Amino acid sequence: MKKLKSLFAGLVLMLATPFVYAAGYMPFILAKTTSDSVADASAKVEAAVKGKGFEVVGSYQPMDNVKIVVVTNDALKNMAAQSKNGGFGAMERIAIVQKGGETQISYTNPSYWWNAYQMKGDITPVQTALEGALGKQQEFGADEPMSADDLREYHYKMMMPYFEDVDEIADFDSHDEAVQTIEKGLAAQKAGVVKVYRIDIPNSKMTVFGVQFTKGDGADATILKSIDAGKLSHAAHLPYELLVVDDEAIALNGKFRIALSWPSLSMMGSNSFMSISNAPYAITEALEEVAEH
Repeated sequence: MKKLKSLFAGLVLMLATPFVYAAGYMPFILAKTTSDSVADASAKVEAAVKGKGFEVVGSYQPMDNVKIVVVTNDALKNMAAQSKNGGFGAMERIAIVQKGGETQISYTNPSYWWNAYQMKGDITPVQTALEGALGKQQEFGADEPMSADDLREYHYKMMMPYFEDVDEIADFDSHDEAVQTIEKGLAAQKAGVVKVYRIDIPNSKMTVFGVQFTKGDGADATILKSIDAGKLSHAAHLPYELLVVDDEAIALNGKFRIALSWPSLSMMGSNSFMSISNAPYAITEALEEVAEH
């Protein structure tokens, strides 16, 4: 009888105790909304992140109502140096977007992207510093949070690319030649591609460029107008990256990189991936023209 009572008490306790789910992440974090203009909000954002030890490496406006600010710090660059193709994760992107009568300030969720890019090290100090600088109201960007394990093996659907399935843009004789060639291509705005920032990863032969696409099916404004239809903007998806590793220039396949920012977007219908079906190919072709030598 005592055993039955103990068993019954244990079952009651289990039923009364909330389930604790494994931690999950969404692509973006809404810091706050404000009545400030995009310009005023951007100035406050830059001051806030600098106060927490971040370096602003670039900013631009892909659309009149959207400004992107890109930041890095020593922790991000050091983790990038430890990780294969880690330059893709050497920065955080902040979006200031005027939408629905207010200005949204959001940023890439450090833990989400750190896992998706299979990076090594400890992302916690970066997460804490960015949340301390900008705040955190909610995570968003997916129907459901994704676990670290799922993110490290992420692909949108069967037969779609993984993180490892990079686009091989160009080969060079040396790292320096690759960087110099891309700098020249961006300065000439080949294929309408414009430089937003450059980060040289310490203790490695990695250099990452953030680029804006201004023309064609892969243009930044085209992407946002076509699929950024939700209440909260995914504009911190931008800008795209071109990474030099040793003597090779590579980029993330658009079917991976874009889907990572809109993991719950449908394949068909309006405001779907079909509406930007040519974008991945257009992005690759534009980057190949930039790196042409």
